[in-house]
Amino acid sequence: MAVAHRLLRRGLSGGSPIPSIRGLLLVSPQELGRRPASSASAAGDAAAELRSARGEVKQLLEATSCHPILVRLGWHDAGTYDKNIAEWPKCGGANGSLRFEIELKHAANAGLVNALKLIQPIKDKYADVTYADLFQLASATAIEEAGGPKIPMIYGRVDVATPEQCPPEGRLPAAGPPSPAEHLREVFYRMGLSDKEIVALSGAHTLGRARPERSGWGKLETKYTKNGPGAPGGQSWTSQWLKFDNSYFKDIKGRRDEELLVLPTDAVLFEDSSFKIYAEKYAEDQDAFFEDYAEAHAKLSNLGAKFDHPKVSNTKKIPIVGMDKMTSHLDMLIIEMAQGIPLE
Repeated sequence: MAVAHRLLRRGLSGGSPIPSIRGLLLVSPQELGRRPASSASAAGDAAAELRSARGEVKQLLEATSCHPILVRLGWHDAGTYDKNIAEWPKCGGANGSLRFEIELKHAANAGLVNALKLIQPIKDKYADVTYADLFQLASATAIEEAGGPKIPMIYGRVDVATPEQCPPEGRLPAAGPPSPAEHLREVFYRMGLSDKEIVALSGAHTLGRARPERSGWGKLETKYTKNGPGAPGGQSWTSQWLKFDNSYFKDIKGRRDEELLVLPTDAVLFEDSSFKIYAEKYAEDQDAFFEDYAEAHAKLSNLGAKFDHPKVSNTKKIPIVGMDKMTSHLDMLIIEMAQGIPLE
């Protein structure tokens, strides 16, 4: 709850750009009582579909241990956002464009077609849940189910309609650029993210593996990956690569295990003077990492998103009014989280 309230306050202050939830306001139960019942009904229907979809994502995670690739799917859909482009969907971001073949073929998205295949049956079953929402729902749920923090999410994202609306290639971070710190800042500052958020989000590498056949990085297999779970092989950043914790920072700092992966963009977190402040903090304090990660992940999940009726939140007892960057009017989409409309 503290994370969600802080996120709301920062959205109100304008200290960091969250285009899709800019202008969030807290409203009273009395004000909610004056809103049309149809809004609550529509929100309830949307929440029911999202809740059911989330349940099936949980089942998928349990059956396939696909947490890392679902996290990556949500990130790569949102991570194309460019704060310098006002027009939607040219700005990129969390808009479901990653379902199209042209974007799936971008080098940075190698292997993500497998993630789409995993969740397509869920999309087929819940047709009213957009791809943009499903990608972010799956990503946040994967973090939580791996033992990570609860992500304060908002739903109601609009999908792009055609492949022609996909962003150009080259907006996502590379693993081994010549100047890692400069590259990370170039990519993440373009999204409106800070040094703290860069480091916090990097901590998600506590999950998953790099596969040389996809990224050109990592070993074919290690003692931690040769037996899976899932398809065997690849090189992980941590020994327990399906558990979300702060071991990524501990392992990068210590570098005592040659079986674990350290990319140039990982190592620089303890080399750059600004990044190092946060990396050291997270290596020592998992609670601090979880708190900052949850906030950064939520912000990332909303970048470039255009919201439509109705909005649904997974954060209880926080009614919201949203105003999208892409619209000129105030969307009176009120969700009373204490009246049975929360996602969970």
